[in-house]
Amino acid sequence: MFHVGDYIVYGSNGICRVEEITHPDIAGIDEDKLYYVLVPEKTRDSRLFCPTDNSRVVLRSVITADEAAALMEEVKEIEPLQVESERMRDDSYKKAMKSCDLRQCVKVIKALLIRKEERESHGKKVTVTDERYMKLAEEGLYSELSLVMGKDREEIKEKFLDYCKQ
Repeated sequence: MFHVGDYIVYGSNGICRVEEITHPDIAGIDEDKLYYVLVPEKTRDSRLFCPTDNSRVVLRSVITADEAAALMEEVKEIEPLQVESERMRDDSYKKAMKSCDLRQCVKVIKALLIRKEERESHGKKVTVTDERYMKLAEEGLYSELSLVMGKDREEIKEKFLDYCKQ
């Protein structure tokens, strides 16, 4: 169980801070169940309610600063996401992103960087799907690394891309 003040990753909502653990007085919500009241880092003026016994959406602690540093050192060795076929591309990206695993974000970003380079070398533009998943993967990875390492997102992004090129 998480505690008030903890930073967690809550599915596609990204990083949230646990503001309260309560039995909310809201119509349609089981008043016998405990809920986390979460404040998303992206939109701090909204509140999300998540049952403490949630099993449908990924709910995990943010990584530690040491884990973040280790992940950055490991970036060079992480292989790009392998996509079985063009028809499976969207599903492969979606599955990787739904896991909320930072290594999966790295795999997606690396695969998309390679794909972008290949498409541009043939005079083609990046697809809308590729752009959307790149944005999601970068948001997930850079926001968490930025939070736990206490560094600016752009600085994290630059360092990450440098590691990818090595």
